[in-house]
Amino acid sequence: MRSVLIVDDKEMLRDSVAVTLQRAGFTVVTAADGHAALELIPRKRPDAVVTDLRMPGMTGIDLIEQIRAVDQDLPVVLMTAFGTIKTAVEAMKIGAFDYITKPFEGDELIIAVKRAIEHARLKRDNAILRLTVSSGPDVTPHDDSECSGLNRILGESQAIRDIKEKLQDIAASHGTVLISGESGTGKEVIAHAIHDLSPRGGEPFLAMNCAAMSESLMESELFGHERGAFTGADQLRKGRFELAHGGTLLLDEISEVKPQIQAKLLRVLQERTFERVGSSTSIGVDVRVIATTNRDLNLEVRRGEFREDLYFRLNVLPIHLPPLRERVSDIEILAPHFVRQACSRDGRAEKAISSSAMHLLMSYHWPGNVRELQNLCERAVVLSRGDVIESDVIHHWLFDGPVPDAAVETNGSAGVHSNGNGVTPEQAVAITLGELGSGEPRLLADIERDVIVETLKRYNGHRQKTARALGIGVRTLGLKLKKWKELQLVSPTL
Repeated sequence: MRSVLIVDDKEMLRDSVAVTLQRAGFTVVTAADGHAALELIPRKRPDAVVTDLRMPGMTGIDLIEQIRAVDQDLPVVLMTAFGTIKTAVEAMKIGAFDYITKPFEGDELIIAVKRAIEHARLKRDNAILRLTVSSGPDVTPHDDSECSGLNRILGESQAIRDIKEKLQDIAASHGTVLISGESGTGKEVIAHAIHDLSPRGGEPFLAMNCAAMSESLMESELFGHERGAFTGADQLRKGRFELAHGGTLLLDEISEVKPQIQAKLLRVLQERTFERVGSSTSIGVDVRVIATTNRDLNLEVRRGEFREDLYFRLNVLPIHLPPLRERVSDIEILAPHFVRQACSRDGRAEKAISSSAMHLLMSYHWPGNVRELQNLCERAVVLSRGDVIESDVIHHWLFDGPVPDAAVETNGSAGVHSNGNGVTPEQAVAITLGELGSGEPRLLADIERDVIVETLKRYNGHRQKTARALGIGVRTLGLKLKKWKELQLVSPTL
């Protein structure tokens, strides 16, 4: 529902215009003079202004000039008597969108207001597209493709079914969402789905990678800046909060935001207002914020790296995405989809995945999660011969280099990979588990960590030998050790 600010010193005319626009479905705000209107605009954020030309104190012309100083895109429709048409034309030269002459029919007013709002929407969409071009894929306008809502989320594992069911309720609310999970698990896909399913689905969806921007640049990108606010600011620029008004703003990797920006984000979330850089005027905004993180924000709070009050404000509606290795069954859906997607994009004939290749995909750790699987499928489409992707095409991408032919059996099931010493990863793990002893039942994650640590000690800290013995990639091993060190679960000397 679009809102319109009506400015006129005559109460009867204000009420008449208000009733006409309300019957047409608009939300209406009124002001008796230009000064009151200027106070309302930053707080109420109307989609259009309808103002009389002749008013005491501040004329319609003066009001337009004042509006243009703070918002170049807010459309203004001028109401004028027949004898002042020449003045109205002059007003259009300084920024009025249109004018209508008194007396006018209700339909004439409604059409003028609708045209003004649509024009402003097109200008905003154009600004978002320009931002997309200048910033890369971090900014995304509303997606009208068929793949929207829950259709974006591929998988039938219990974890994914639970998330899909949860999203229906989350999307219907207006609360802030915090999506956690390892890199590559599909956090942005979930954010898009929430936006699509929400009442804001037809409004802009913008995203910003917080890890890719400096503190000074991030402030300007989020909140915009006034002309002359700093060197190089040669014109007023709206930030992403302002451009996303009515829609959704995704803050990707929120844990990377510096303390000063954290404080300003907290204020926007609490008060729904902000100031552009170089301005003291507060601007009201209606934006749903979705934040993502691949870190444990609770731990970051305890370390003093993240504001506790901002964490609580973000963590209103939490969603945790499991890593791909915990939803292995979904690979049977994801991998063929990514292959079809790559074939279609490149204009290639469709390719299938052999059963041995699929078994190999489902046996891998996937440290890069769904993103790594997608990249591998695209690579396989390009580099594989024929119309079937075989296991021998992909095995060396998964296990840090070529596996000797003698160590790979291709009898319709996944090959058995040795560590080069006649010991399979399963045997190496079994040996290490035996050394750990039995004892009480333990979490699988704890057992995995102990197995890796013990194997690393056996090979005197040699990561390549450890990874080879366990049948995992060196990069996978390194990522796990880095994570455990950050959580202080293993010795920092490992």
